[in-house]
Formats: sequence, structure tokens, C-alpha cells
Amino acid sequence: MSSGIGSRLAGLVPPGALRLGLGTAVLGLASYIHLALAGHVLSPNAKSAVSVLWTLTFSVGYSISMPIEQEMGRIIASEVEHGRGTAAVLRRGAVLSAALLGVLCLLLVVLAPLLAHKLFDGQYGMVAALAGAFGGLVFTAVWRGVLAGHGQFADFGRLMWVDGALRIALAAAFAAAGVKSAIWFSLILTIAPLAAVALLTPRVRRALTPGGNLPWPAITRGLGLLVGSMLLSQVVLNIAVINVKLLAPAQVTLVSALLAALVLARVPLFVFGALQSALLPGLATAAAAGDTAGFKALVRRSTGIVVVLGLGSALGCVVIGPWSVRTLFGMANEIGVTDFAWLSVGSLFYMQAMVLGQALTAENRHREQLYAWIIGTAALAAVTFGPGGVTTRVELAYAVGSIVTAGAMALILRSRRPVRADLAVSTQAEGQAHGMLAAHTGASGWEHGKS
Repeated sequence: MSSGIGSRLAGLVPPGALRLGLGTAVLGLASYIHLALAGHVLSPNAKSAVSVLWTLTFSVGYSISMPIEQEMGRIIASEVEHGRGTAAVLRRGAVLSAALLGVLCLLLVVLAPLLAHKLFDGQYGMVAALAGAFGGLVFTAVWRGVLAGHGQFADFGRLMWVDGALRIALAAAFAAAGVKSAIWFSLILTIAPLAAVALLTPRVRRALTPGGNLPWPAITRGLGLLVGSMLLSQVVLNIAVINVKLLAPAQVTLVSALLAALVLARVPLFVFGALQSALLPGLATAAAAGDTAGFKALVRRSTGIVVVLGLGSALGCVVIGPWSVRTLFGMANEIGVTDFAWLSVGSLFYMQAMVLGQALTAENRHREQLYAWIIGTAALAAVTFGPGGVTTRVELAYAVGSIVTAGAMALILRSRRPVRADLAVSTQAEGQAHGMLAAHTGASGWEHGKS
């Protein structure tokens, strides 16, 4: 009986996601330790600067790096499926990533005076640290894409584990040495990922197969829409901290306390990240095969997991969240139970929006996914600039933006249409879906919603 229950529970998680568990856990823990140690040793202004940089890194930077990782992984899996070399995909992906990173850095140079004085108390070094953090995310995404496409989940997890462990070690070393500089605590987001990339380079090279030829449109097609959707999703997820800094610049302790609360409320997002890495291939294959029942079963199962994760996290946040912000993160007593309730609601519906967004991506409905995020971001802006206290407005805006986005995606999916040949990338798209399915799920039945 117990083994049957265990089998059913195991069936709820896509194979491959569990292999990333350790890496996901360490990298997630690193975020908490990094911010907690900074909160205990830095001054209020320095803590605020680190909080803003951390938020910008994982909003703007993630919006660029995640589409690169997804596209490279999908294309490499297709090349492997068809017996072609994958080195060409790495070359194209690396050049494209460097170009996008160059554009980001150029924008930072142009905006440096504004960013330094509005967000970092005049510290230009923080702007440079932000550029380095962007580089860490982008280069890590290239390596992740290669490893995911080849199904090298042990090494994928190892890359995350090394990155997280280095962040923890560096933050602990700086705290023990009495470092009081916001810049040094920010540079952890550059040093750790780049060191992890260097350490995993031999394994990435072994995974690659020589040869192959990849035209530029194969990797750039649809990337703009994905970047747009990801950027807006990160705005919904992270803009609360930036808005507090801009709307109430004198409340420096509130900025750090709100980031700490958001990090706690988003604990299930780290678990969801492992699920997400294996969800898209199954959905893409079901969509390409016209398996409506399997597609819907996958969406229902994933949204069910999200509900369990979100409600469990919400209960923990409401019970111990305020104490954790004060004790573990060393923040001021600015965040209460009601604040955590709104943040937890936002996180729950944000994860639902991510699941439904993966479903739209699988159906090659990138444009409609972008429209949903635009509607959600507009709702967030309307609440942010409405009446009420700053803290209440930004927290409620996070919840409303997530709810509206998820609702819009659900309505779009209810009008689900068959994937036509002209909507698919080409017959290559089906090969990509099957290749990723082979890499991520094997023959488990996950792709058809079987337990």
C-alpha cells in the first residue's frame, strides 16, 4: 500500500526534476544566507543598496538568461535526437548571449548616473557590480542550456550546487572578516556563478558533440517574445522592492525588510524551478502530437502541485514570517502577518501563471503569453499608483498582477486551438519536443499525464 502511494507521489514529479533537487536546494539556501548575513553586518543604507541590486539582477538579468537557456536546451535536444553535432549550437548561443549582455552593459553605462544616484546612494561601483551580476547569470544560462539539452542533469545540478556553495562561502567569509561594503556583498553574484562556470567547463565540453550547422533564425526566432514575457514576469515578481525605493526613498529599512519577506514568501518558487525545467518538454510533445487529454492532464497536475506548494508556504510565512525577518535577516520590524498573507497570495498565483505560460509556450502561443503579462503588469501599475500606504500598495499590486495574469492565461487556454503547421516553428519543433522529452522524461509516462 505504502509503495503504491509512493509511486503515485513520485509520478507527480517529472523525472529529471528530482536530480536537480540538491542543486536547487543549495542555490535557494544561498540566497537566504547571502541576504541574511548582509542584513546582520551592513548599515541600513548598504542593506538597501544590496537589496535593490539583488532585485534588479534577478528581474532584468533573469529575463535575458532564462530564454537563452530554454532555447539552447530545446535546440540541442533536437540536434541530439537527429544525430547531429551540438557544438554549433553552443557557438551561436555564446555569441548571442555575449551580444545581449553587451547591450545590457551599454544601457548601464548610459544610465549609470541615474541608477547610481536614484538607487545606490551615488555609488557607481554598485552599477559595475550590477553589470557583473548580469554577466554571471547570462554565462551560467549558456552552460545550463548545453547540459539540459544533453540530459546531463547531474552536472546541471552540480553547476547549481557549486554556484550556491560559493555564494554561501563568500558571504560567510565577508561577514566573518567584518566587511561593511555593499559592493563586496554584491560582487558575490558575479564571482560565484563565473567560478562555477569555469569549474564545470570540462564537463560541458565533454557533453558537446562536434560539428553541426545552425542558422541564426533557428535560435533567434521567437526569442524576443520570450524575453518580453520573461521581463514582464520579473517585473511582477520583483518590482515591489524597487517601487518602495522610488516611492518612499526615506524608508531605507523598509526596502531591506520587504526583500527579506519576499524571499521567504517565494520559497516554493525554488521547488517549482525544478518542476518547470521538465514541464515544458512534456507539454510541447503533447501539443505537437495533438494529445489534448494528455496536455490538459499535465496542466492540471502541475497546477495542483503549485496549489499544495503555495498553501504550505503561505501557512509557514504567516506563522513565522515576521519573526524570521527580524531574527534571521536582522531587519527592522516593518513586516507583519497581513503583509506575508498578500505576498504569499502573489507567489501562489505567480506560480500558476508560470505553469499556464509554459502551456502557451508549448502551443507556440508566445504572443498571447506576452499579452497576458502586459495585462497583468498594467493591473500591477494601477494598484501601485492607487490610494493607500506604500507598503500595502506594492504588496497588493504583486498579488493583483499575478492573479490577473494567471486569469488571462487561463481564459486564453480555454480557447485552445490545435497547433497548425504554420504556427509551429517547423517540423523541427516536433523533433525538439521529442528530443527534450527524451532528455528530461524518458519513458515514464509523465508526458501523457500517467501516474
